[in-house]
Amino acid sequence: MAGLIKRDDVDAVRERAKIDDIVGEHVTLKPAGVGSMKGLCPFHDEKSPSFHVRPHVGRYHCFGCGEGGDVISFIQKVDGLTFTEAVEYLAGRVGLTLRYEEGSERRGEEPSRRARLLAAHRIAAAYYQEQLMSSEAATARQFLADRSFSRDDAAHFGVGYAPKGWDHLLTVLRSKGFTTEEIQGTGLMSSGQRGMYDRFRGRLMWPIRDVTGEVIGFGARRLYDDDQGPKYLNTPETSLYRKSQVLYGIDLAKRDIAKEKRVVVVEGYTDVMAAHLSGVTTAVATCGTAFGVDHVKFVRRLLGDTHAGGGVRLASGGSMGGEIIFTFDGDAAGRKAAMRAFDEEQRFLAQTFVAVQPDGLDPCELRQQRGPAAVADLVNRRVPLFEFVLRTTLEAFPLHTAEGRVGALRQCAPVVASIRDAALRPEYSRVLAGWLGMDLDVVRQAVQRAGRSSRSSGGEPSDAQTTEALDGAPAPHASDPVARLERQTLEVMLQQPHEVPGAVFDALPAQAFAVPAWRAVFDAIRAAGGLTAAASLSAVEWVEAVLEAAADPVRVLVNELSVAPLPEDRPEAMPLYVQGIVRAFIDMGMTRQIGDVKSRLQRMDYASDPEAYQEVYTLLVDLEAQRRQLRDTE
Repeated sequence: MAGLIKRDDVDAVRERAKIDDIVGEHVTLKPAGVGSMKGLCPFHDEKSPSFHVRPHVGRYHCFGCGEGGDVISFIQKVDGLTFTEAVEYLAGRVGLTLRYEEGSERRGEEPSRRARLLAAHRIAAAYYQEQLMSSEAATARQFLADRSFSRDDAAHFGVGYAPKGWDHLLTVLRSKGFTTEEIQGTGLMSSGQRGMYDRFRGRLMWPIRDVTGEVIGFGARRLYDDDQGPKYLNTPETSLYRKSQVLYGIDLAKRDIAKEKRVVVVEGYTDVMAAHLSGVTTAVATCGTAFGVDHVKFVRRLLGDTHAGGGVRLASGGSMGGEIIFTFDGDAAGRKAAMRAFDEEQRFLAQTFVAVQPDGLDPCELRQQRGPAAVADLVNRRVPLFEFVLRTTLEAFPLHTAEGRVGALRQCAPVVASIRDAALRPEYSRVLAGWLGMDLDVVRQAVQRAGRSSRSSGGEPSDAQTTEALDGAPAPHASDPVARLERQTLEVMLQQPHEVPGAVFDALPAQAFAVPAWRAVFDAIRAAGGLTAAASLSAVEWVEAVLEAAADPVRVLVNELSVAPLPEDRPEAMPLYVQGIVRAFIDMGMTRQIGDVKSRLQRMDYASDPEAYQEVYTLLVDLEAQRRQLRDTE
């Protein structure tokens, strides 16, 4: 969790960061009366301006969509940042050094050091861009020209060139007063027996920026045959650059992503360039890694595809937060990448699609050979990810044989059963029956069996699909609402034990958790002394105690739950989030108990034993009253 910034410094950021200056970088503001300015809202489409800013009070409000707040909340919303990230960004803008509460932890470097590293990257980016115009960079310029990128295109994306020498950038940074420690911290250098030398040499350079537009790393493409390095070489992991959390092009795409509620994920730097220049301005790409969990969390925040606050979303679907469109090459590697995307699909509330060019051309090649319209058309011809996965699965079976059709049905039925939107399952069952050439009732029954099998075993494999089975059964899938809520409850018990009412949860029986895997984790928590014991332990000590009390197969689950990212990342809002989870879990348990009592009552005969019947009936009334009371307090 990010460190807590001192309240005085947060107030100073609000005072020094002029809201009209910050908002004015995103919205064209015009005078609208005394002390007021207005423009078109950046958060929703409108033809006449309803977005108003009052600089002297430091607030904004849109009378069209209702968005409003101060300069910090504006940056949070428009750039998809957390509260701490927004304050740190604004502090850098106004030259304020932030202080953090004693004992709190920070995600990265101290602000002064971070500012120095960012400054070094800005100098490096400018240097590389300047070198692209040198005589040595003729090969780099030809590489761009061969892909139909002009000099203006290169400038728009900040493309540059790293010369072949061993210490050109090193000399530049030293001349600017950067220390050896600071230069090493940038990741722009490598080290050998003779000391530091430029990591990037004789390569085409793309600056990788964070969502605020700051350069935090580089991607470098090999140009010369005598270069023995990899085709693409990126900045290594640094305090600024973490490849699992970075998306190339996000600084250029963020506004249109928020506006269109769409993200197009392509595979490379030139593909991002080609997509943007073809009008697909929501395109981004990962940097040397697959699209993973951290990318999902970041994109969801940009799309508004999150659920924060005091409650919990119990349904597995919910309202759609937008579109995620993955574009992949049409070859085997591209299809494999699409299947990996399917593994991450359940993390989104957005609708997920795949766009694959049949002849295998990537967006860069498509633009070069057939023009910008072809790239836009590729995106517009997207197909739902479930459809793509089903078709890809079917290709592995000889559908002209009975055995092939049956085998394909066995593989595809769980895919259809896992679709979040229950209304789509019958439609996909019909489509699958047509593709297989099988009777619709047979396909429906197979899908229903797959769904029941998933629920009875706690669901499909976990989100990452790497958690080992508990006694051979797959770990529960987050799309099951019961399993999902039980998982969230265990996450807060492990990560935020001091916010959970210990007396209430320590008194719960093991049967309070319906999913066997989660019941085993709860048993380990109770064996470690329960939340009563957690009250006197640090967070590290508490998780260690539960791990020590858990059996070997359960330890994997405990570890996973103790580090799983929570939807709420604001420290001040965490108590409300935990409270919402606790209430929903207790409500679910009471609902289950009420159902059991009702079933018991229905099996009883009042005439044969009126006292027993009345006793059970009274219990039912008491339970329903308790549930109403719980819900009335929400």
